[in-house]
Amino acid sequence: MILHYASQADYDAMAGKDGPAGPAWKPEEVAAMGEFMGKLMNDLVESGEFVDAVGLAAPVHTRRVSPGNVVTDGPYAETAEVLAGYTIVDCASFDRATEIVARLVDTPAPEHVRARGYADIRPLMSGLEEISG
Repeated sequence: MILHYASQADYDAMAGKDGPAGPAWKPEEVAAMGEFMGKLMNDLVESGEFVDAVGLAAPVHTRRVSPGNVVTDGPYAETAEVLAGYTIVDCASFDRATEIVARLVDTPAPEHVRARGYADIRPLMSGLEEISG
């Protein structure tokens, strides 16, 4: 699983608002990112490695339920970055998954966003026996 991260400020900037993450994205920058991600996902479909991909709504739309049924609406000040989406690939090796993620470095975005971007790669477990891993 490839885990993509962002902050509420990043979502705000992509929606056209200046803020702590930097200046607002231009509409053509958002469109270029979308086109790039669409091509990457299509390439993974064509190679037979694509399983699933989902982008998540902004953190402001988060609701956390804690023990005792305590419900808190997001975003959460103590959380700088949150999961923004994920991509699941079925590929030959962890190294191949790393190659796929390395393509994300070329995702079009304002330079100040690209400079701090990253994604994590984590294998999916098929059972609890893999937890010690």
